Amino acid sequence: MNYYLSKFMMYHLVHQRDYEGFSITKIAEEFGINWRTVKRVLSMSEQEYAAELEKSKGRRPSLQTYEQFVKEKLTTYPDTSAAQMHDWLKEHHTDFPAVTGRTVFNFVYSVRDQYNIPRTAPIREYACVPELDFGLQGQVDFGFYTMKTTLGKTRKVQFFTFVLSRSRYKYILFSDTPFTTASVIAAHEKAFEFLKGRPVEIVYDQDRLFLVDENLGDLIMTAQFRLYVKESGFTTWFCRKADPESKGKVENVVKYVKQNFLYNRSFKDLETLNDEVFAWLFRTANTLVHGTTRKEPRLEYAIEREFLREWKPYRTQQPECPLYSVRKDNTISWKSNLYSLPLGTYKGKGTQVFLKAALDQIILLNQKKEELCRHSICTLKGQKILQTDHLRDKRRMIGEMMEEFCELMENKPLALDWISQLKDAKPRYIRDQIQLLKTTMTTINTVIASKTLEYCSTNKIVSAVDFRTVAEAFLRESAPAEQQEIKIIPMNPLNGEMLHKAQTDPQKSDMDTYEAVFSGD
Repeated sequence: MNYYLSKFMMYHLVHQRDYEGFSITKIAEEFGINWRTVKRVLSMSEQEYAAELEKSKGRRPSLQTYEQFVKEKLTTYPDTSAAQMHDWLKEHHTDFPAVTGRTVFNFVYSVRDQYNIPRTAPIREYACVPELDFGLQGQVDFGFYTMKTTLGKTRKVQFFTFVLSRSRYKYILFSDTPFTTASVIAAHEKAFEFLKGRPVEIVYDQDRLFLVDENLGDLIMTAQFRLYVKESGFTTWFCRKADPESKGKVENVVKYVKQNFLYNRSFKDLETLNDEVFAWLFRTANTLVHGTTRKEPRLEYAIEREFLREWKPYRTQQPECPLYSVRKDNTISWKSNLYSLPLGTYKGKGTQVFLKAALDQIILLNQKKEELCRHSICTLKGQKILQTDHLRDKRRMIGEMMEEFCELMENKPLALDWISQLKDAKPRYIRDQIQLLKTTMTTINTVIASKTLEYCSTNKIVSAVDFRTVAEAFLRESAPAEQQEIKIIPMNPLNGEMLHKAQTDPQKSDMDTYEAVFSGD
C-alpha cells in the first residue's frame, strides 16, 4: 500500500471511530497519532483532506533522489543512526538541501520500512562459563535504593554486596551515608567474619573507592585499599569499564536484594535495617534453591567453607582525629547537625577543634587535645544538639548590669523600680539602654543623678536618651551664672544672602512730615 492510500484509509478510520462515539484521546491512542492530528482530521472534509495529501505529496520527492544511497548504506551498516546518515549525505552530496534532522529521520525511517531494513546492533557472543572451584572467587558490588521511612518521608540507602561465586552464599551490609575506602574495608572485614574465611580472588568494578586510574591495564589502586589487599593476601580482578556482565553473579544479587528484600519495606533506622537483612539472608537468600545451580547456597557453603583461606582481622591504624571549624555561635557542623561548644571557644576566624567519634558519642577536643565537651550522636538531620551549660544566661547578665546601675544611685530602690520599667518598655534594647545610662553617670555627679532619676520617675520618662537630656539640663542650671552660656541664634535668611544684609536698619521718616500732609499745610 502506497503512502497516499494509507493516509486516506487513516482518514476514514478516524471518522468511523468518531461516529462510533470514541473520544479524540481514545482515537489517538488506538492509531498511535497525536490528538491534535485527530482533531485536525475530523475538522476536514474528504475533499480538503485529499487536497492536503496532494499538496504534501508534491513536497515529498525532495529527498527521493538520495534513496538509493541511503538504501545501500543501511544494507551495509544496518545500525547506522539517522544523525550519522545526515552527515554522510552532506559529505557525499554537495547539493544536499538544508533540511532539519527530523526530516532526515523520517526519510531514513521510510527507507527502512520500504526495504525492510531494521536497525540492528552488533550481537555480543556469550559462552557458558564452567563453575569455579570452591573457595576460589568472590564478587563485590554496591547497590542504591530509595526507601520510605516510617514517617512517610524518603531515605536513600546504599548496600555492600559480597557473594561467593561457587556456592552463591551472600552477605549484605547497609549504610545510610556514602561508602568511603575505610568503610568499604570495614565491610570486607565483616563479610570475611560472616563467611569465616576469605576467597583467593575478589572481582570488582572499577570504582573510585578502589582505583585511582585504569592506566591502560596497569591498574593503580588507592593507597589505603592497596595496603589492605597486601596485608590481607587476596588477589583482585577489576572488570573493564561499562562491562558489568563480567561479574553477573553479584549483579543478580543486587537485583535480588532490591526486588525481594527492599521492595515495599519501610526504613526505621540503619541498625534495624541491617538486623532485618541479616535475618533475610538466613531465612531466604542463602536458603532457597538457587535458580541456576538448583542447589541451596547454605548447603554448598558448608562445602566451600573448608576451601576458604584463613581470615585474620585486619588492624587498621587509628586515623588522626579530624579538625572541624568552629562557627561564631560556638557550634560545629557534623553530619548535617549542629553541636554546641562552651561559650568562648570561638576565638575568631580559623578556630578549630578536634572531633573524636566513640560508640554513640562524639568528643570535642581543643588544640591541646584536652576534652571540651561530649555529645550523644543524633541520627536525625538538621538538628541542633545544645547543652544548657554552653548557653549564655542573658537574663543573669542583664540583671547584673541593672544592679551595677543601681549601685551608682543614692536612692537604690527608686533606681531599681525605674530601671525595671525601662526593661519592660524596651526589652530588646535594654543592654544598649543600660550601657548609655552608665556612660551618662560618668559625666554627672550624684546630686544631678538623683535629681534626674526623681524627675524621670515622677514624669514617667523611661528612656536612657531622655535621662541623658534631663541630666544635661540640670547640669546647666546648676552651673554659676558667669559660666552659663547665653545662646544667640543669628537669623539665617532663606535666600542665602549674607547676614549683614539681614541686620541692616531701614530708613525712618520724620513724624512732622506726616502731620503737615494730613493738616493740609
